[in-house]
Amino acid sequence: MTTEEIMASLEEMGNDQTKKTLMNHGAQEPMFGVKVQDLKKVLKKTKKNHELSLELYATGNSDAMYLAGLMADEKQITKEQLQDWVEKAYWYFLYEYTVPWIAADTEFGFELGLEWIKSDKENIAAAGWSTLAGYAGVNPDEKLDTDIYTQLLDQVGEEIHDAQNRVRYTMNGFVIAIGTYIPALTDKAQEVAAKIGKVKVNMGGTACKVPLATEYITKVIDKGRVGKKRKTARC
Repeated sequence: MTTEEIMASLEEMGNDQTKKTLMNHGAQEPMFGVKVQDLKKVLKKTKKNHELSLELYATGNSDAMYLAGLMADEKQITKEQLQDWVEKAYWYFLYEYTVPWIAADTEFGFELGLEWIKSDKENIAAAGWSTLAGYAGVNPDEKLDTDIYTQLLDQVGEEIHDAQNRVRYTMNGFVIAIGTYIPALTDKAQEVAAKIGKVKVNMGGTACKVPLATEYITKVIDKGRVGKKRKTARC
């Protein structure tokens, strides 16, 4: 499929109610309002396609940008291209999921995550924490720098309540991810989760809630799923 053909398909699959819901969460025009399950129908036809993913993301259409992240080839995309993507990710579906998912799947995801969390731009810093969380979830423990992850947990414990709105959300998710994916740091993550307690995030009037990290990690422990890795950060 070409970019033009995909855009035509997305327009046909667009749904007014889905569009309204996504815009309530922060999405903006241009967009059609395509459900994720419908985006994945397109993905079945294209599979991973590096050049096509770059073209789709460059359209600036939210639906196409999200699809681009699902379609991106982690072995071909470059740091420079991901930097461009994160700078153009204007709402949290894109900078907390689309960009971090593909970044976490790359060999340089950890490096990018550490760089991005230093940014004073909310979208980039939030993407950084999501990337570091995702990277821990898809890589074996022996490949992870647990010393740095320990330092990052301490950083969250000290800074989360003063961080920018969506950065607070992704910091909280980072604590949950580390407690879930790195058994050696589960106790440490629980300590930090207890320290930060409930994290307040402005969810834009939606029904979405911020998960309580202590409860979430405990549920994972109770289910015996600590340390269970993912094949890919994308879903």
